Amino acid sequence: MAAALWMAALVIGPLVAGSSDSSGPLYTADSIANTAANVANFYAPNTFVTIYGENLAFVTAAISAEDINGDTLPTVLIGTGVRVNVNQISADIYYVSPGQVNILLPSNLIAGPATVQLEVNGVAGPAVGITLGATAPALFQIDASTVLGTHADGSLITAASPAHAGEEIVLWATGLGPTAPAAIPNQLPETAAPLAAISQFQVLLNGVAVDPRNIAYAGASPGYAGLFQINVTLPSDAPQNPEVRVATADATSVAQRYLPLQ
Repeated sequence: MAAALWMAALVIGPLVAGSSDSSGPLYTADSIANTAANVANFYAPNTFVTIYGENLAFVTAAISAEDINGDTLPTVLIGTGVRVNVNQISADIYYVSPGQVNILLPSNLIAGPATVQLEVNGVAGPAVGITLGATAPALFQIDASTVLGTHADGSLITAASPAHAGEEIVLWATGLGPTAPAAIPNQLPETAAPLAAISQFQVLLNGVAVDPRNIAYAGASPGYAGLFQINVTLPSDAPQNPEVRVATADATSVAQRYLPLQ
């Protein structure tokens, strides 16, 4: 259930015909966004990003089982001809359309300047510069202000089915940084892998850090590259509908994202 909810937030729709254009792909550095937070200039290795623009593809397609070879993720979706290179390393492709392409930044990149270039059937768009941080923590969302969280049974936390103080829940994120063992480029993780810097990781409710002992796990979600899960028990005195942020040693997720909690 949780995986389906996350995938719905990440990719859209089946393969359909799109309008072709003789122009090459058009996009800018400012039209690239962290997929989970939908904000620009917030990226890290092994993080989902979205490229917005024009002429980015001639079809619309989402990743399917046919695109995955064993545990190896695709750098081109079948029948699309869309490839994205980051520092000349091919990124994993999850969704393409004429106006939007969703990718997973390669996990073997390093923090610092990076060049992104998208091509369609061999026709390249501009090489644009972005900056990668060591981490770029971002919680997935079910709408513009509500984080994606699930109960222990995998059902979605909503206003109609809120979390409760003392409950163990799961939050879903991207960009939390290196894990131990490290993520393998282009590969689905087979086992759990906690954050390498777990001692510096925090969950914040209305700006107050949750007791680290209440964080049972924060790391890779087995079977889903680039997806991180945070298993956390909410404090017994947790406030209603708190702002939720997660923080690493060098970055904090965006503000004004809330968890339904009663």
